[in-house]
Amino acid sequence: MIEKKRIGLFTSGGDAPGMNAAIRAVVRTAIHYDLEVVGIMRGYEGMIDNEMQLLDSNSVSGIINRGGTILKTARSERFRTDEGMAKAFQNLQSQNISGLIAIGGDGTFRGANAFLEKHSIPTIGIPGTIDNDLYGTDFTIGYDTAINTAMEAIDKIRDTADAHNRLFFIEVMGRDAGFIAMRSGIAGGAEAILVPESKTDLDAVIDLLQRGWNRKKTSNIVVVAEGDEAGGAFKVAEAVKGKLQQFDTRVSIIGHTQRGGAPTCMDRVLASRLGVAAVEALLNGKQNVMVGVLHRDISYTPFNQATKHNLDVNLNLLRIAEILSS
Repeated sequence: MIEKKRIGLFTSGGDAPGMNAAIRAVVRTAIHYDLEVVGIMRGYEGMIDNEMQLLDSNSVSGIINRGGTILKTARSERFRTDEGMAKAFQNLQSQNISGLIAIGGDGTFRGANAFLEKHSIPTIGIPGTIDNDLYGTDFTIGYDTAINTAMEAIDKIRDTADAHNRLFFIEVMGRDAGFIAMRSGIAGGAEAILVPESKTDLDAVIDLLQRGWNRKKTSNIVVVAEGDEAGGAFKVAEAVKGKLQQFDTRVSIIGHTQRGGAPTCMDRVLASRLGVAAVEALLNGKQNVMVGVLHRDISYTPFNQATKHNLDVNLNLLRIAEILSS
């Protein structure tokens, strides 16, 4: 049980649509249980600089539909040092904060785990990352919005590809994980999908595209996760273009549009559920875990397990994409 009636709340790492909905849920749930919430600005950086303010119900009014995060976010090199962590802990104590809720991804939870090894303060994590690469939850906040943004972009590019009989290589976010590429690629009818989790066979991609050309296919889309081993979309396009010179080839980088925009209904509901669950987890004495949703139920996963590479993309989806592209 937390002993005092004040908790700290912050967002950290890359922003994700739905973070504001989670902030709203945490604040209003805390108020429901007669707790105070201190918003920590700019993640661990703000914790070190003592940039904190009390949040009330009005502070989170009208933000459920907004992308980004009202608490801002940042990456902090200073927090990696003993001095930075000690200063952060001192500031938390000065604010009478006896529990923390962290909204973020892999780096956020690694930082929290390292912090807790040196300074004891109950902490609950809420998974907020478009990459969907955390073990312990079926989906992370922001992922559904990101794949819908990517899918809409692929649909629009497909229109112009068809009009000009072009081959497009579309790069989506995913430095270490191919979840966005996989789902948006299938939903967008991509001819091929290249992800970090699977070895890329460019000869097979070339053969697939050649077969499409022979069938007089009028548009071709290849979705490439930015972290694919063959390189980003530009490198892959260059390699393929040398073997398929008959194609009018173009490259499109969707980029940070995938991080922004209003969160989808799925992300708003997920964020709301996890925000409530995080506060109740603190009240029930849980600590140093990430709340998630597994098979529709709330789950709790220790920080040292909720990290990248523990959750693998479903490679069967690649097989489905290949069947449907023929």
